[in-house]
Amino acid sequence: MTAMTRRSLLTGIAATAGGLLTGCDQLARNESFREALFSADNVHRWTQRALTDRNALAREFRPDQISPYFRPNGVRNPGTPEYAAMSADNFAAWRLQVTGLVNRPLSLSLPQIQALPHREQITRHDCVEGWSAIGKWRGVPLRTILDGADLKTNARYLVFRCADTNGGARPYYESIDLVDAFHPQTILAFALNDRPLFVANGAPLRLRVERHLGYKHAKFLTGIEAVASLENIHGGNGGYWEDVAGYQWYAGI
Repeated sequence: MTAMTRRSLLTGIAATAGGLLTGCDQLARNESFREALFSADNVHRWTQRALTDRNALAREFRPDQISPYFRPNGVRNPGTPEYAAMSADNFAAWRLQVTGLVNRPLSLSLPQIQALPHREQITRHDCVEGWSAIGKWRGVPLRTILDGADLKTNARYLVFRCADTNGGARPYYESIDLVDAFHPQTILAFALNDRPLFVANGAPLRLRVERHLGYKHAKFLTGIEAVASLENIHGGNGGYWEDVAGYQWYAGI
């Protein structure tokens, strides 16, 4: 796509938003609506999705390009008695709960998830702190789990619950919308570089949403909740770092 075409497309996005405001005086006078509409987060999301195919794949790499050491991101161990007990028992008692706006709630063991058709992908993890690493991930496409749970028509987002509770003060969580949830490279990973996940890398299961920065790749998963809105979940911004540090909810790269 040429630079002129990109510029024209972005102008069209702005014109469409402006036309919406012009056509609805009540919304046009609503400062909160204007701030949300033209927020950096929304413009970032609109721009990326306008300029790329929704199913465009993140770059995948050759096996010889895998990093010799895949640095863990975020918390290396939830540090709770519950997680320690599960880890010591090789996660035999662990279950992934799929709840919320679904017609068939699920409770899946690790062997059940590992037995599902899976995908392998060698991708680069880009951390908001400035480092990156290439690793080979194996996991179940999130689409497979969602098809099994049968989302209700009013589901708009998925909230990922994690074993990392930060001492109970503010549990770690993340969220994505259904565009990213059904992307072919979005997987629930249980192996890194042909080995089961280490605790530091998110055992027993973590999200890989390859077109986003690393903080969106929730580790130590315990549950997935389908919701219509993120407004009343914890701080209301869609994720732990979004709540406590003002990170953008949409972290697409």
